[in-house]
Amino acid sequence: MIFKDPIFLFLLLAIPVLIAVYIYSNYRRRKNIELYGDKELMKALLPGSAVLRSRITFWLLLAAFVLMVFVLARPRYGTKKETVVSRGVEVVVALDISNSMMSEDIEPNRLEKAKRLISRIISQTKGNKFSLIVFAGDAFVQLPITSDHLSANMFLNQVNPSLIKRQGTNVGEAINLACKSFSENEKIGKAVILITDGENHEGGAEEAARMAAEQGIKVYVMGIGTADGGRIPLGKKGEFLRDREGNIVVTRLNEAMAMGIAKAGNGTYIRVDNTNSAQELISKELDTLTKDEVKSEVYTKFREQFAAIALLALLLLIADSVSVAIIDYVSRPSRKREDKR
Repeated sequence: MIFKDPIFLFLLLAIPVLIAVYIYSNYRRRKNIELYGDKELMKALLPGSAVLRSRITFWLLLAAFVLMVFVLARPRYGTKKETVVSRGVEVVVALDISNSMMSEDIEPNRLEKAKRLISRIISQTKGNKFSLIVFAGDAFVQLPITSDHLSANMFLNQVNPSLIKRQGTNVGEAINLACKSFSENEKIGKAVILITDGENHEGGAEEAARMAAEQGIKVYVMGIGTADGGRIPLGKKGEFLRDREGNIVVTRLNEAMAMGIAKAGNGTYIRVDNTNSAQELISKELDTLTKDEVKSEVYTKFREQFAAIALLALLLLIADSVSVAIIDYVSRPSRKREDKR
């Protein structure tokens, strides 16, 4: 199930506030009653049905409120799945998630900037298939190649340096793994987008890029960072990574290495800075690749579900009125008997 207007779901954040206000108002009511006399005496004088009626009304109205929020968000689900054919290329993004990518010389930091860049590339490119590989000292496939851009962005959001324990920047292994992640379609253009700062480069990258080029796979390198470099923040605020001598480590973009890999991979080197120019440049490069048919399974028709939920909310409101009437009716005879006594 999906929602056409999911922004209304933020109204659900009011639920804890409403419950807190309800609990506090009950507390204040009890305190005010105690001011008028003995607690047990006042309890005997006041009808218990009033408390019960208040509780039932609140929870029924709260449930109705939740349902109405869902109505506003317009829930829908797909009723027909079709194969949509478009034309595109296959792209494997290899993202460096080593600790140096947490440096803040690129705002808000290198890794977050890279993730936003990848998200724009995926969202603004129609017809292409994407795969995501993350690497540091090791490399692994975070998302197999797919045309499901929504899933690609979802997996991208989960990326952080803790995914790989072994530190380093094993670019060669990442490129080799990327070359194994494409489909067997020989007609479609294939590209590896390597996003890294090049720190602690372990070697073998140019050889891997050269082998990729021999297979018809272009290797584009997007260098992220600055020449001046930046410090690597640790978990504690104001703390930064230090070397064995206690000096703060400064990580700098290894631009020469990045250019060498791009040249060996028959691709292009693009520098990522605090602007959005890098995304435009890489999109133009991908447009030059040979496009072929890309098939994807999508839901093409949706059935609105808000009517059924609105009906349920209405039934809850009716139930509230009925329950109040029943409680009043049941409690009325007992009051008459007390009056006769």
